[in-house]
Amino acid sequence: MRRFDNIDLRLLRVFATLAETGSFAAAQIVLNLSQSTLSTHLAALEQRLGGALCLRGRKGFRLTPLGEETVEAIQDLFESIDAFQSRISQAPTELGGRLRIGTIGGIINSPQMALQHVLARIVDQIPNVYIDLRLGVPQDLELQVAEGTRDVVIGPFARHAPGVHYVELCEEPHGLYCGNQHPFFTMKDADISKDMIDQARFSVRSYRKLEDLQRIRHPRASGSIVHMEAQLMMILSGRFIGFLPEQSARPYVKTKQMRAIKHNIYTFSSQHYVAFRNIDKNNCLINVFIDEITKNHRSTS
Repeated sequence: MRRFDNIDLRLLRVFATLAETGSFAAAQIVLNLSQSTLSTHLAALEQRLGGALCLRGRKGFRLTPLGEETVEAIQDLFESIDAFQSRISQAPTELGGRLRIGTIGGIINSPQMALQHVLARIVDQIPNVYIDLRLGVPQDLELQVAEGTRDVVIGPFARHAPGVHYVELCEEPHGLYCGNQHPFFTMKDADISKDMIDQARFSVRSYRKLEDLQRIRHPRASGSIVHMEAQLMMILSGRFIGFLPEQSARPYVKTKQMRAIKHNIYTFSSQHYVAFRNIDKNNCLINVFIDEITKNHRSTS
């Protein structure tokens, strides 16, 4: 009998998504993974399980017998994990423990989303709470909360994973910016043509590359970032234009280190959510967090 100690749950979730979507192309979109990364994950799981899980070729995509059995076993496994976590989260205990929070970067100056005030009130209410706070990009955070490796996450989530509850938090306006060393900085908006925009080096968010390009119909990216702090550096270099949340750009606009470009045209708002798993709806720590961050949002709106 084969033993499967320490199988990465992420690999199982990736394969389950592949089986559900029925194609590598569709799974890439849902998981936000490249073809090579998806293939690597699949190969690693197949090696661990000792056989091919699916076939693809002229006849299209199909599961092998081992693949079909694995999908059914994955469903049973995750149902058992959810039941275990739900039972433990509702067990009687003194209010306290570990709260694992995940959030995007660049929100410290946002009145609606700045966590420093929320964390202060939570610690005052629950002195023995242990806060585990980490930064990440939206697709990773959404996957982490779905997998149960983060208890609650904050970000502009577009996919909406199954089994996860999303609470609307606020909309974050964005604009297109350049630094004071960029040729656009001293130009009037009316003198900046679409052709000039197309020729400018454009820094995109790596996790929203196509969206950023399509927003200004730019032909190509000349750089990419993950966190907004990195985007600030790219724009302040004076060699790139790029999108930034207005609240992140405001201090630098005020000191004339950057400016918005055609703000009446190149602007959009990103909806932010706070998300947690449906099975954790009775988790006391998570409920306290949700209450405090929504209270913070209402008081600053």
